[in-house]
Amino acid sequence: MPRTRKPNDSLSQWMTRAGISNAELARAVTRRARVQGHRGVNPSEGRVRAWRQGETPRHPVPQLIADHLGSCVGIYLTCADIGMPGTATLPQGPDQAWEPRSTIAAVDHLTRSELMDPQTRPRDDTPALHTGTDLLTPLQHWALATPSALTARDGGRIGMNDVTAIRQLTDMFRDADNRHGGTLSRKAVIAQMHDANTLLNTATYTETVGRALFGAVADLGSVAAWMAFDSGHHHTAQNLFITALHAASEAGDRALGAHILQCMARQMSHLHHYSDALDLIALAQYGARRQATPATQSMLASLESRFLAITGQLHDSERAARHAEDHFTQITPADEPPHMTFFDEVELCATLGIAHQIAAKHDTGTHRQRRAEESLHLLKHALDLRPAHRVRSTAFDHLGIARTYLVVGELTGAYEQTHRALDHFATIGSKRVSDRLAELHDEAAPYTTAPEAVALREEITAAITTAP
Repeated sequence: MPRTRKPNDSLSQWMTRAGISNAELARAVTRRARVQGHRGVNPSEGRVRAWRQGETPRHPVPQLIADHLGSCVGIYLTCADIGMPGTATLPQGPDQAWEPRSTIAAVDHLTRSELMDPQTRPRDDTPALHTGTDLLTPLQHWALATPSALTARDGGRIGMNDVTAIRQLTDMFRDADNRHGGTLSRKAVIAQMHDANTLLNTATYTETVGRALFGAVADLGSVAAWMAFDSGHHHTAQNLFITALHAASEAGDRALGAHILQCMARQMSHLHHYSDALDLIALAQYGARRQATPATQSMLASLESRFLAITGQLHDSERAARHAEDHFTQITPADEPPHMTFFDEVELCATLGIAHQIAAKHDTGTHRQRRAEESLHLLKHALDLRPAHRVRSTAFDHLGIARTYLVVGELTGAYEQTHRALDHFATIGSKRVSDRLAELHDEAAPYTTAPEAVALREEITAAITTAP
């Protein structure tokens, strides 16, 4: 007696949602098969009807069907989504493949998951982070990966004007992050990243436009990840950084990849994984060595100086600081990419000022005062030049000065600068600033016999407790 097949309702539902007939799906599968070199795949309208009745087509047909239906509805579909077996699995974490489909799928999965998550307040997701070799070993492939061939799509054609529009929106989101912190705009950026990624998955474009679109998605991803990091959503931030790095690789833009890696290094340092932070900077320096602009090289060297100071390597920290200053003198602003416009004299001074502050804290010898004075000089210069719209950075400047004053026991200065930092903190939503305030609160504990230290700690506690 013949076995009765169960109708494939999932396939029928997706075809209905896509608004295509059996004959249209047959032609689309044939067309995609031709593009990918599968000459023996030529289904008929009747064959599609058989699939809907429960017949399972042979490889690679299930993936071809999923690809076409996904392009029609604007989301990534797996073979399982359409009720068929397949070898493709949704990539997760740092182990995803360095190829376009895996990158598009990862971005789609992450953005959809975030947009559907009703949770807006940060929760302790740091145990889920990848660290050490689990993070670094898969990312080593970035230094050698080359852009893969882009698969032809069936959707509407887009051009460089569309990519430019996405980049302009990215600049707007980056400015909002600077002014207000990452909490308020995080999901708006993720939604825009999802839309831009949908174009990668469904639109028709030339090779040049496709590479540029991958770069635009990568830059959007770096902003979305940075906002997630600033909001205290660390696992989400790491996953977004990783997928953005993959998108930058498909764009062939190693300078952008280095920028994303330095963002990841800052996150690792913030979470006290200092060895990982240094390794990420080293990977960025090596992988982008032929494409890195002077601003990129200066930025990476300044962060290297900071992380070396944290790990107590003070002489190497000073050497890296000198390299950062040397590279900075070679910058031609007009030749720098948009994602590097943030790194100016102000940012260099602030980063190196923090490096000297940390070195002063570690130094118990005669050089402590010199390091502290250099830190104050650089941080105050950064504060004097800081644009008014860089509100969060201004708060960090005041906090940096306060912590340097605390290193040398100047409690009045530490209190005054903390008070100013708190004024700025009240106008933004930033878990990073809150965490930095908490560190300052703990650093002031040895001075609690002084009224300035008592007031400093009380005001920090009140501000953090009432923060949204």
